[in-house]
Amino acid sequence: MVQSTASFTSESLAALKQRYAEAGQGHVFKGFDELDDKTAGEFFGQLSGIEVERVTGFFKNATAAHGQEGGDKIEPLEAGSFASALDSAQADERAQWRAEGMRLIGANKVAVILLAGGQGSRLGSSEPKGCYDIGLPSQSSLFAIQAHRIRRLQQLSGNTATIPWLVMTSGPTSAATQATFAQADYFGLREEDVFFFNQGVLPCFDFDGHILLEQAGRVAVAPNGNGGVYEALRVSGALDWLRERGVEHVHSYCVDNCLVRVADPEFVGYAALRGAECGALVVPKKAWDEPVGVICLRNSRYGVVEYSEISSEMAQLTRDGSGELAYNAGNICNHYYTLDFLQHRVPELEAKFEHHVAKKKIKHVDVESGDLVIPTKPNGIKLERFVFDVFPHVERMAVLEVARNDQFSPLKNAPGSGVDCPETARRDLLAQCVRFAEAAGATIQGAESEPAFEISPLVSYGGEGLESLRGKTLVGDQLITDIASVQTV
Repeated sequence: MVQSTASFTSESLAALKQRYAEAGQGHVFKGFDELDDKTAGEFFGQLSGIEVERVTGFFKNATAAHGQEGGDKIEPLEAGSFASALDSAQADERAQWRAEGMRLIGANKVAVILLAGGQGSRLGSSEPKGCYDIGLPSQSSLFAIQAHRIRRLQQLSGNTATIPWLVMTSGPTSAATQATFAQADYFGLREEDVFFFNQGVLPCFDFDGHILLEQAGRVAVAPNGNGGVYEALRVSGALDWLRERGVEHVHSYCVDNCLVRVADPEFVGYAALRGAECGALVVPKKAWDEPVGVICLRNSRYGVVEYSEISSEMAQLTRDGSGELAYNAGNICNHYYTLDFLQHRVPELEAKFEHHVAKKKIKHVDVESGDLVIPTKPNGIKLERFVFDVFPHVERMAVLEVARNDQFSPLKNAPGSGVDCPETARRDLLAQCVRFAEAAGATIQGAESEPAFEISPLVSYGGEGLESLRGKTLVGDQLITDIASVQTV
């Protein structure tokens, strides 16, 4: 979407006005001559950086397709078409997947992409969501938890591995995120192993397809959705950076999942051994009417179908003889890619990706009157791409079902809301720590009352390294940062 900014001359201004007029967007220049020199120069630069013909085409295509998905043939994933970590019969296979994943990590072949463009506004915070403290005894932020998991994996590889961490931010979160990392000394990681890049933006439109101005001399823009990661990776040089480092496999996830197993060796190994170019983790739905998208088949190709697209009858369908929901592969935005796929296949596919229409309340300036419009109901459209838009174009897909209580606890809603909120995230992470210790043979004092029992990710990534706890009764309310100094009863 971004081009180099042209020099601001009368000739270049005239050429730019003509481009916008031919695209049906000439209205943005109303009042241009009344702007002061500084604002006019900045506005010219912003308008020059927008491929107006292309984004106007995005709007036309997206709105023409919006609501016409009803003709698609939607089917559940076939039984046996994906593996499940919930199946005890696959224990040996899981060990092989983990071993292969750790081998690739130890060979410096694995990197991680973090989608961290969101702010914590729903949580009552103006900071990037990754800075949020869910209330753990350690007071660790989401960023810190995830960084420490990377450090532990590097340690488990024999301290010979480096897992590059690519962090996608947005305009509102970029500076604050980078400052947070710097102030925390990159959470113990090396600065040179972290790569920040920005999510792209697109203009906002009214319902008739006219670009909106947020103020005189400034186009209203919005992030282009998490599917913008593919273009952002390419234009930022991130993919070339990974290639130079010899990376071949990439794990991608969203910042708001406190249980995410960053660079998950089992998932990476599973997808790599299957020869997949793309993969996805899924979790079983809590209930047939849980409002979550599911991975399924759309016109015989992999895709994600939002809960609003599935009728109640379809949502309640079960597999023959099992009672399991047919549409049960809950999408958790946790993906695997080969670098070859991201660098060589995706650029050819991007033109086929859809933009999705999001009707929003968009504050803007009326270019005719100059008045600020503060809507009380949706009055415009933001265009987004989703990270799963690539799925229908994948030739070799690997889907792996995992336990929700081990790998997925999203942070979406305000404190006290009771669902996908700080309290549930804290509860789920601490409960996982209790399970880790109990699986190692320990007893946790007051385990039934949900104690504040936390094991640092620097001590254990996924329950390993706790063998010395066997036969011990541990104080329930404690933070374990050193296995040698655990408090016992």
